[in-house]
Amino acid sequence: MKVISQIKLPVEKEMELFEKKFFESMSSKVALLNRITHFIVNRKGKQMRPMFVFLVAKMVSDGSVNERTYRGASVIELIHTATLVHDDVVDDSNRRRGFFSINALWKNKIAVLVGDYLLSKGLLLSIDNNDFDLLKIISVAVKEMSEGELLQIEKARRLDITETIYYDIIRQKTATLIAACCSLGAASVKPESNEIAKMRRFGELIGMAFQIKDDLFDYGTQKIGKPTGIDIKEQKMTLPLIYVLNIVSKKEKDWVINSVKNHNKDRKRVREVIDFVKDKGGLDYAVKRMKEFQREALLILEDYPDSVYKESLVLMVNYVIERKK
Repeated sequence: MKVISQIKLPVEKEMELFEKKFFESMSSKVALLNRITHFIVNRKGKQMRPMFVFLVAKMVSDGSVNERTYRGASVIELIHTATLVHDDVVDDSNRRRGFFSINALWKNKIAVLVGDYLLSKGLLLSIDNNDFDLLKIISVAVKEMSEGELLQIEKARRLDITETIYYDIIRQKTATLIAACCSLGAASVKPESNEIAKMRRFGELIGMAFQIKDDLFDYGTQKIGKPTGIDIKEQKMTLPLIYVLNIVSKKEKDWVINSVKNHNKDRKRVREVIDFVKDKGGLDYAVKRMKEFQREALLILEDYPDSVYKESLVLMVNYVIERKK
């Protein structure tokens, strides 16, 4: 059995019902909108985010979920989908998960409006049901994701990212959404409990490990749908690169920065930078930090009694750093 199917097993029934509710939550009186949302639903990914919501909710409450849990999962998926649609417009990207993106098929104006529609649907789903605590969790995540993206753009211009700033960027850009899923799961069944902050931290740690794993793919040989060296070509400062820039001589540092800034389209030069980062221990350091985040996340789970939901979350934490793509 594939790892994702194994992780999903204890919440399979909930996930099936969630899909129906999620599709309903997108419906509109506008035929064009329904056609586009139907297109979105039929091209869903692994659905890790709603899985986190249901697994956490069931782990902290001895196996029970309620309508708030379903709404929480729907809100996070609506708002996450809205950000992806907007991201594709911003990045001028024509593909998403191997399919054409919304902006490629329906142009930018429609894509932006669809993103806005999904965002407002998510907000209204919470407001109409007085789920203000859940709405606050997801609103904080959206704010942080935007800040993280802008911080990365600002720093990428000068390539002066320290390790601390890097962690700030990935915590906001990537980890905050997984943190929101986990805290939403806890808040849906145990409002105002200590579990909410605890599960938020758990999700944040997984998100940090997830992003570092993504950084490592840039230096790998595996075919993962993203060509090796793409981060360097896009002048993204990743952890292996940041670490190496902090330990090498000024001359070597100048060569790396010059390569990333001015020769990032030269395949041979990009390859040289990749080999240089590997030789200087950049990958080993990133792996070490990723495993520290993993260990801390697993430590939080030790506070909970054994259950199939906890087992699935342990599997999820390990899958994040062992995945091949």
